[in-house]
Amino acid sequence: MIDAIRRSAAAWLAAARPAMLVQVLETRGSVPREAGTRMLVAADAVAGTIGGGHLELQAIARARTLLAAGATAPVDQPIALGPTLGQCCGGALTLRTAPLDAAALAGWADEPALFHLQLYGAGHVGRAIVALLETLPCRVQWIDEREGEFPAEPSAPQVERLCVEPPQAEVRQAPPGAFYLVLTHSHDLDQAITEAILRRGDFGFLGLIGSATKRSRFLHRFEQRGVPAETLERLTCPIGVPGIPGKQPAAIAVAVVAQLLQRAAPGAA
Repeated sequence: MIDAIRRSAAAWLAAARPAMLVQVLETRGSVPREAGTRMLVAADAVAGTIGGGHLELQAIARARTLLAAGATAPVDQPIALGPTLGQCCGGALTLRTAPLDAAALAGWADEPALFHLQLYGAGHVGRAIVALLETLPCRVQWIDEREGEFPAEPSAPQVERLCVEPPQAEVRQAPPGAFYLVLTHSHDLDQAITEAILRRGDFGFLGLIGSATKRSRFLHRFEQRGVPAETLERLTCPIGVPGIPGKQPAAIAVAVVAQLLQRAAPGAA
């Protein structure tokens, strides 16, 4: 998928805005950001981050010096964070600073999506979750049968809004291993969507908003309908990582998105 920094780079190029592209070329040991991380630096603006702190301040200053000098070729700079910058990370990295041009944009590989998510429900919690997901490299199908519940402002490119009826018909359109979040305005609709996902069975994560009591009642109904016990065990309800207090939509969203990132991490069960 095309990340936000790449979209900014394309916009700056289209506007003929002179800028430098700072990229973490390679890393060793503990460093603020991974290889491939990019930051754009213009004379009066910065887009993205390579980790903040002294490292980033020096990288911005260096990029602006090269920009003012009219640099036309990439400049690589090995940096040992401890000896060079006095940072306690202890790792080392190489930064490449190069002019932002069409060739740089053409060589900018698409960022892989962390997960494909079908999110059912455009209420307060759904909106709060999507607001966070719009800042992350993921693909989201945001589904609700009520067109008026979606916010008026457009979503980020990685979020596709779908107003369909019945919503559960979209379950079969998701790729294998997809993540699902079910948080509609209706318990009956929650049940219908969740059952469709359970019967499909090949989900990477299935989260249902609600209490332990709701989980128990739903599981009993699904068991009566013949859904296998090993599939029912994979249903997550309540949703969200434990230990985050509060029932405000924003607090729930933070806990839920953290849970999605945990499940998407390499080697996660």
